[in-house]
Amino acid sequence: MPHFAAGVIRFQNEVYPAKKDLFEKLSKGQVPEALFITCSDSRIETAMITQTDPGELFVCRNAGNIVPPHTNHTGGMTASIEFAVCALEVPHIVVCGHTECGAMKGAMDPAGLDSLPHVREWLGYSKAAVDIVNQVAPDASESEKMRLLLEQNVILQLQHLKTHPSVAVRLATGKLILHGWVYDIKSGDVNAFDEGKNEFISVDARYASEFAAMQHSKSCSA
Repeated sequence: MPHFAAGVIRFQNEVYPAKKDLFEKLSKGQVPEALFITCSDSRIETAMITQTDPGELFVCRNAGNIVPPHTNHTGGMTASIEFAVCALEVPHIVVCGHTECGAMKGAMDPAGLDSLPHVREWLGYSKAAVDIVNQVAPDASESEKMRLLLEQNVILQLQHLKTHPSVAVRLATGKLILHGWVYDIKSGDVNAFDEGKNEFISVDARYASEFAAMQHSKSCSA
């Protein structure tokens, strides 16, 4: 804990003064560009991966970057999604999985979760992804199955998102775009789901046209 407290002091003395204008602006409200749903894993640092400042991402984290399908039961994820989409009107939602995910390892072997009943129940929201992997790649190696599961779980959670009324309405009116990512902890690579190709490709390839438009806009305004 002294390490964390020392970090707070460094933030107050060094980081905050350099970004004082930003924090004064944020004190008046937030206008995040995206709802970013990712895993609770301590190795995932959303601001570092995306190189974003405070106020740019509305972040929701849980074991396995899971989005339960919509029901009348009120849960933390459901309420947060509704708030981000309806109140903050985020134009993007990202579901980001990652390599070496303990939750996905648990989903692949639910029998090993007998001592963690709530975790086992929570990971039931990933069962369809596990079933897909076992059906389409029964003879694959364990590492290959895990990589495929990471991707299939992200795709499944994107499908779950579409069952939420707030998301469905914004998608239907063209005001919201969904994104599926998988982050590789060891290499730093991020692959994004290309719905047209039905596969995960590198982020630079997936958003090449957007990057080009952004560069063109910068050159025109220079």
